[in-house]
Amino acid sequence: MDFEQVKALDAEHVIGTYSRVPIVLVKGKGARVWDSEGREYLDFLGGLAVCGLGHCHPKVVEAVQKQVAELIHCTNIYYIAPQARLAALLAELTGGMKSFFANSGTEANEGAIKLARKYSKNKHGEYKYEIITCTNSFHGRTLAALAATGQTKHHRGFEPMPEGFVQVPYGDVPAVAEAIGEKTCAVMVEPIQGEGGVNLPPAGYLSGLRQLCDEKGLVLILDEIQTGIGRTGRMFAYEHSGVKPDILTLAKALGGGIPIGAFLATPEVAGAFGPGSHGSTFGGNPVATAAALANLQAIVDEGAVENAARVGAYFRSQLQGLASRFDFVREVRGQGLMVGIELSIEGKDMVEACRRKGLLINCTAEKVLRFLPPLNISTEDVDEAVAVLREVFEEVKATQAATG
Repeated sequence: MDFEQVKALDAEHVIGTYSRVPIVLVKGKGARVWDSEGREYLDFLGGLAVCGLGHCHPKVVEAVQKQVAELIHCTNIYYIAPQARLAALLAELTGGMKSFFANSGTEANEGAIKLARKYSKNKHGEYKYEIITCTNSFHGRTLAALAATGQTKHHRGFEPMPEGFVQVPYGDVPAVAEAIGEKTCAVMVEPIQGEGGVNLPPAGYLSGLRQLCDEKGLVLILDEIQTGIGRTGRMFAYEHSGVKPDILTLAKALGGGIPIGAFLATPEVAGAFGPGSHGSTFGGNPVATAAALANLQAIVDEGAVENAARVGAYFRSQLQGLASRFDFVREVRGQGLMVGIELSIEGKDMVEACRRKGLLINCTAEKVLRFLPPLNISTEDVDEAVAVLREVFEEVKATQAATG
């Protein structure tokens, strides 16, 4: 089908929850995708940080093809070999954390919320249920994860929000300390806020939270749905700070494009759950975990995390040089290959201009251009992307000059 046929079907039969970009993507390979009209794009969005090794990495494709020919699904009533192997690899990478597998990031965060409350009840002998989260955070769209999200625009129309969440300013350890009450059981933060605008915390923030949680007997939950699996130039963003969470949530890049989420916990915290405490029909199924295992092993074997650190630094330096020439650029910020350009004007038109020139990016928080390219991206691809941005920025500058 061509674009107009797909668009018509979508308009008639799909619930309209997305503001669609006017193309149909039909093929992907590495950092490139093609639409239904045959046009090629350099993809610096990567399915919103999902395609960590780019599109259709051969190791992931091979693992999925092999698994679907053998066993597509079985219930978690039975042992699942690729699930156990994936959990073992994640334990190796996190220093012994135990895993529960779900289907998405919001499900992973819902499970983390449940586990934190259950563990706190077991530990303290009384029901402590409040979780401190941050303004501008984003933890998902199911109701509890939405209540944890510190962006009221996502709450409108779905009130009342489930109780038990208190928001404080991001990056402010004293504000967290002040918000702790008799019913507080956990603190839940993103090491870098993605949907909130690629916001980096000040130095010492995570270590300060870790110390505070230890002092007060609270669970520290790190939401690494977007930052995890190499995105920031370390396998997990918390590694930059030298601290470890009690509960860690993952999704997006974990499956190499196949839907999977997970929450991991230290053995002590994980012990609060027993048979029947939590579950998922599809979570951790053979295909999803086979894909994730192949993807994660390829990321390790191919040095993709190290590449993200190296090329990410190069990318940011190139953007800094570009930004210095345009007064509507406020800041270039990021870590690894999680990069944002904050503007003084809205960015949606720039996103569209980049698309027309063959570069896919997006805009978050209305004025932050966001870049989430594959972890194995090359400096040549970076140069191509920066060249497109330069053209777009020059056009914006010219338009501003013409209109006064």
